[in-house]
Amino acid sequence: MYFVYILYSKQFERYYIGQTNDILQRINLHNSAKVPSTASYIPWELIGYIEKENRSQAMILEKKLKNLNQPDLRKFIRKHLPFKISF
Repeated sequence: MYFVYILYSKQFERYYIGQTNDILQRINLHNSAKVPSTASYIPWELIGYIEKENRSQAMILEKKLKNLNQPDLRKFIRKHLPFKISF
């Protein structure tokens, strides 16, 4: 099982989209400044995630979401991610 996840930095009003098979470990990496592309924007908050059966499907969705502008990404979040956070 793979997850496409969306993080949000309140302080910088910035979103980050990624994919992983271990979502808790990945969020911890982002918030410990071990991911160079997100280190400047910590702390990150998990907005939600979508489960995919395999990495290929996760990568396709990740790419689509990364190509959305911020207003369209917010629409996607409101429509598809309410109450997805379960840990």
